[in-house]
Amino acid sequence: MRPDCCRRTTLWLSRAMSVLTLEPRPAGKRWLVAGLGNPGLPGTRHSVGLAVLGHLARRLGVADTWARDRRCAADLAVASLEDAQLVLLRPRRLMNASGRSVARAAELFGLTAEEVYLVHDELDKPLGKVAVKLGGSARGHNGVRSCISCLNSHAMPRLRIGIGRPAHPDTVQAHVLGSFSAAEQELLPLLLERATDMLLDHIRERSQRPLRP
Repeated sequence: MRPDCCRRTTLWLSRAMSVLTLEPRPAGKRWLVAGLGNPGLPGTRHSVGLAVLGHLARRLGVADTWARDRRCAADLAVASLEDAQLVLLRPRRLMNASGRSVARAAELFGLTAEEVYLVHDELDKPLGKVAVKLGGSARGHNGVRSCISCLNSHAMPRLRIGIGRPAHPDTVQAHVLGSFSAAEQELLPLLLERATDMLLDHIRERSQRPLRP
């Protein structure tokens, strides 16, 4: 019997190979979903995009298949959604440089900016509010700004997760980088569920559209 360490290595390699050997898909049948946040800082408002991605992976049954891809400095997992395929991405770079991971993954999988979803926190929406935005400016979000710069496009759809804006401008940074309060944490399960539902519904709808000539 192989030692545990060997079995773990083999499992990691098999997961990595499953990412490396993805077969080509027609346009609109593969989507990259990137959760933006700061790796190593779970539970903060700024990393709520990573929390949504974790919930999404559990919903799709791939939570135990994350594999590190050094080419794009990120963790990847691949899931099926009816006849479409989702590539879930958790950048290992800090928020302000996360666009490098997202752009490299899009290049590796042959995806356009329109096929890349960004999941991120949104100051200008109250906690509990979720919305899909189709392209546009970064609206002051450094992770989105990095993605726009590295993909050279504003076209990425975004799932915006409200975290609320504090009353005093001087406390914005501490608010964004701080952890959710006990009261806010009680709202998180429903928030993550609603965000996941909205994202999957949006991708399903787009996946069923006729291909453009």
